[in-house]
Amino acid sequence: MDYQALLRESKALDTTGASRSLKLALLSDAAAQRMEPLLRTLFACRDADARIYTAPFGNIELEVCNSESGLYQFQPDAIAILNAIQSLRADFSCRKGNAAAFVEETVNRIVRIWEAIRSRTSASIIQSNFVLPYERCFGNFDHKVSESFYAAVMNLNSRIAEAAKQHPGVFINDVESIASWIGRRNWFDERLWDMAKSFCSHEHLPAVARNIVDITLAAQGQVVKCVVLDLDNTLWGGVIGDDGLEHIQLSSHGDGEAFYRLQCYLRELHRRGVLLAVCSKNDLRNALLPFEKHPEMVLKREDITVFAANWDDKAENIRKIRETLNIGFDSMVFLDDNPFERDLVRELVPGVIVPELPSDSADYVRAICELNLFETTSFSAEDVRRTELYQQEYKRREKAAGYASVEAFLESLDMRIGVERFDQFHLPRIAQLIQRSNQFNLTTRRITEAECESLMKDSRWIPLYATLSDRLGDHGLISVVIMEKRDETLAIHTWLMSCRVLARGVEQFLMNTVFEEAKRLGLDQVSGEYIRTAKNEMVREFFRQFGFSLTEEKDGHTRWALRVGEYSPSKTFLRAVSDVESAVTV
Repeated sequence: MDYQALLRESKALDTTGASRSLKLALLSDAAAQRMEPLLRTLFACRDADARIYTAPFGNIELEVCNSESGLYQFQPDAIAILNAIQSLRADFSCRKGNAAAFVEETVNRIVRIWEAIRSRTSASIIQSNFVLPYERCFGNFDHKVSESFYAAVMNLNSRIAEAAKQHPGVFINDVESIASWIGRRNWFDERLWDMAKSFCSHEHLPAVARNIVDITLAAQGQVVKCVVLDLDNTLWGGVIGDDGLEHIQLSSHGDGEAFYRLQCYLRELHRRGVLLAVCSKNDLRNALLPFEKHPEMVLKREDITVFAANWDDKAENIRKIRETLNIGFDSMVFLDDNPFERDLVRELVPGVIVPELPSDSADYVRAICELNLFETTSFSAEDVRRTELYQQEYKRREKAAGYASVEAFLESLDMRIGVERFDQFHLPRIAQLIQRSNQFNLTTRRITEAECESLMKDSRWIPLYATLSDRLGDHGLISVVIMEKRDETLAIHTWLMSCRVLARGVEQFLMNTVFEEAKRLGLDQVSGEYIRTAKNEMVREFFRQFGFSLTEEKDGHTRWALRVGEYSPSKTFLRAVSDVESAVTV
């Protein structure tokens, strides 16, 4: 994150073979050109080839309100808006009304910018808040004087956050948090502002750029889904097998408080939907003992989705954990106090995020938080149930082993599937699934919540979501299929599914539904396409298995078609119900 080092690295970038490409536009009332090489380099570090469009200084409104501007000709995937406190200060000093009116006018102007962008593009919008000013004309009493600039900026930041909640696809770039962490005394460089209108001191521009990169990639589905944890000297101090339950360090006060603090942080990640797994070189009975009997243990056994405690090497155990959870290595974080184990996993399981932990356990949480590994752009009630959903799936697998055939097991599950047109209530979860699904995703088109809402209201489109439940529990919202009526053809635009429900017959049931819909509309054929990515090889032959014919192939992009009268419906063990009847919680 060194400014000069990133500049040097930007001059030798080679993004050939990057797993994804994207376009980011940068609008600012500060001079933002110095951000461009930093952004390209940081995107490349995350395996993304990024093209950057930087609008002229201070031209935010002109760019967003002109449909012929360079912004819209660039066709960005994301638009980052950086607002400098220095520009706001000048506006505030020239205000005609009181501070409340100034805040109201500023918020309305920002929202109008969002709405102008949204009327012309579906790009994600990354809006900065304002760094609090260092001047306090009333001293500490500023907090009680609404007319002070300091109080006005605090109010403005709060109002921007509230407005963003009402605008899907708008995300907050919390530059105030960065400046507070660094210290406003070091953040500002007023000479640079006077000479070059620099957003902040050059040495801190990488932190702002990283925020933009983190949010952009999270909006495109690149998020951490699981934290894999070592135990001894990571979750508690000492070695459970040698020291015993009474002598390990773990306490809410005094010795062991550092480990207690880490567990509290991990529990909050768990509550927001991040899976926790254990990967420990330990006897299983000893490893489980603190989870079951230590009075100060914050994490419990039921918080852990996969528990691997044995004497196998950790790289192999992490491969097994990934296979069990059916997620990508790049969505896993491995925490271990031992440098040897960290290096082993880095070498043998490339893709897994392995942060360096400090030698002092008191700094574990701070070091992890500084890396901002858990950026997300969505949160739904289903995230809260994620561990429960995976644990239910594990029970299904155990029960499946006791049946003579897969068919007999599937029939015994009493599976109930609900297929409905998009509705307002489910839009956040639908958009989240679209952004995060990579493996069972035929095209990997990223569609925002706002775009989903637009499809929902357009009669030319047939956007469906599917929910699934069975006698062992609810899977939740597990699939999205979006179709478009084109002349005599029903074209499948998007088809994705959670890998948790593979081999249940869901895709067969949904394909039956697609052809039933085509027949109802009196259409002649169904078409579909597959766009190859680094992660969706598993569905390369998806259409062929249903009898579709290949009509076009170019650079990993294939097109398929099948006449409605030639389709043979698949047998499944799913019973169709309404979404309400299936009692799926989302």
